[in-house]
Amino acid sequence: MWDVRTRRIPNALTLPMFVAGLVYQIAFNGWAGVGEAAGGFAIGFGMLFILWLVGGGGGGDVKLMGALAVWLGFRNTLYVLVASTLIVAAATFGLVVWSVMTNGVGGTRRLMATGKPSSIGGGSATITAGAIEARQQRRIMAYALPVAVATWAVLAVRFVTVTG
Repeated sequence: MWDVRTRRIPNALTLPMFVAGLVYQIAFNGWAGVGEAAGGFAIGFGMLFILWLVGGGGGGDVKLMGALAVWLGFRNTLYVLVASTLIVAAATFGLVVWSVMTNGVGGTRRLMATGKPSSIGGGSATITAGAIEARQQRRIMAYALPVAVATWAVLAVRFVTVTG
């Protein structure tokens, strides 16, 4: 809910979550749990870090997924990434359709504008604090909510398949 309200995920939430996940993995799974945590972190943090580099997400989303992935391990993190991507795609499609119906095509184009502000210096674009803020304001939805829904869904399915 923090991400939905403020579009930010503070380190004060993600860092303790990461440490607690590592403690959990060690306590319940020993060294194998450390491997699961590392694999989950590599795929969860890594995938979102790449998206962040190209402007497809926020830094808080990267840290959130990294911390969550330590708890989930490699396989469940993959499932959550796929499920959350499907949720984001469906929700975005629904929002675009709704916007076209209520605002028309022109209003929807303004909503979806993706110009990337930058300053010119030395022949390369420099990302400024204003550019980062503008990029955050253009996002249609917070990513933490689809991640939460996907995580609960993956855990529910895994629980049902394990307990039969």
